[in-house]
Amino acid sequence: MTQLTLYIGNKNYSSWSFRPWIALTAAGIPFEEVLIPFDFPAGNPRFFEVSPTGRVPALHHGPLRVWESLAIIEYVAELFPERHLWPENAASRAIARSISMEMLSGFRALRGACPMNMRREKRKIVLPEGVTDDVARISTIWRECCEMSGGPFLFGRFSAADAMFAPVVNRFDVYDLPVDRDALTYMDAMKSHPAWIRWREAALAETWIVPEDEA
Repeated sequence: MTQLTLYIGNKNYSSWSFRPWIALTAAGIPFEEVLIPFDFPAGNPRFFEVSPTGRVPALHHGPLRVWESLAIIEYVAELFPERHLWPENAASRAIARSISMEMLSGFRALRGACPMNMRREKRKIVLPEGVTDDVARISTIWRECCEMSGGPFLFGRFSAADAMFAPVVNRFDVYDLPVDRDALTYMDAMKSHPAWIRWREAALAETWIVPEDEA
């Protein structure tokens, strides 16, 4: 099979890059990683060399380019059905896709106030309107899915849905957001996953600083 190449941004900040990276890594799918840093205001002109939107992540598979995190995950899931990136049960798979789309299109207050930042010292901030509602909704998703599946991940084993929520785990953690015990249990499982640990270690080794992402 032609090699997959995943273009990503800074591991400390790039929440959208984190999603397909951790999905592929956790599933044991081989790919080449190419990091293009956010070393210019509002991005890097080199992103247009790999993505028609001028944003990362982008996946190259031979002449094919796939962009947007969830589209990348879906494409790779079709290439490697035996890796079960989505739950095997049809009903669970439908719910997994529903909450992934909800993550993709929603929770703007949380994303705007609390950028992903792996090396941020854990401390609270004054929360703008809407963030607490976002936290409550995400906590409910996590609790209901883990209760249904038995955990430790949303659908039992790590799946694409967990990958879509991975940056939120960092946000909840480093901004010390108000979450219940069930959410903390899920967060601990995520932060203990070998793929999470690999990404975080690489993020902590980075030296780039992006001021607008240092909330």
